[in-house]
Amino acid sequence: MKYIIVLVIGTAAGLLSGMFGIGGGILIVPMLMYALKCSPHAAVGTSLAAMLLPVGLLGAVQYYRNGYIHVPYAVLLAMGLFLGAYLGARLSISLHGTALERMFGGLLIAAGLWIVFHR
Repeated sequence: MKYIIVLVIGTAAGLLSGMFGIGGGILIVPMLMYALKCSPHAAVGTSLAAMLLPVGLLGAVQYYRNGYIHVPYAVLLAMGLFLGAYLGARLSISLHGTALERMFGGLLIAAGLWIVFHR
């Protein structure tokens, strides 16, 4: 049953990723922590491992075919993500699970407030 739940979480995250460019942190990490009782570190690590190659390939192809990808930006973002994921993982592993959860929750609240009140 857990594997079915994980597949549903992955599918929902894929839908969010295709629609909004999000999914891992917003949906996968909290669901792994609270629905499947993973530690914060295991949830982040598992989400990151799932995103390594396949996560955006088919969606990105569709956006590219329709002229919606700025290739130089995508390359620079990928370079930043590559280095940032390494540094973020090192930092995250050094934190207590509760601190990591609180920081993540604060990030979600801040992002939500910014989106709602930005315009």
